[in-house]
Amino acid sequence: MPPTMRPPAPRPCDSCPYRRDVPSGVWAPEEYDRLRRYDAPTPDQPSGLFQCHQADADSTTRRICAGWAGCHGGHLLGLRVALVAGRIDEATFAAAAEYQTPVALFASGSEAADHGQADIHWPGGEASRLIGKITRTRSDLRTDPPPEGQPEREESK
Repeated sequence: MPPTMRPPAPRPCDSCPYRRDVPSGVWAPEEYDRLRRYDAPTPDQPSGLFQCHQADADSTTRRICAGWAGCHGGHLLGLRVALVAGRIDEATFAAAAEYQTPVALFASGSEAADHGQADIHWPGGEASRLIGKITRTRSDLRTDPPPEGQPEREESK
């Protein structure tokens, strides 16, 4: 079976939960909770790959999340398991394990999750724009309606 996951993109996507410049509240709470689990010692981490959110789960264009690789690097159990299982090849493993990001990332999954969940119930205008972009791109996501009675809020500058 040929490898099924491509290497990380040259830069984390505009909605990557690991990016410091992405607004809070873009992703569902459980997506942010997943980030925390990769801060654990390698043997205690999830064994799966963290895929970029820009492609459907079964897409032929799916790739390893550049933010995930940039934040956690070569200490990822998921990378090791994927290499042994043949889901990625050695070049993809090396690209993810040695990935250097050109943008500022949070120092840990917990730091990224804390930021992302801060405005989870009241995402601002930029977060709402990114949510719309993602839902137009992805056909496999479930979306919930916005909360009732959400007040208008100004985007902080």
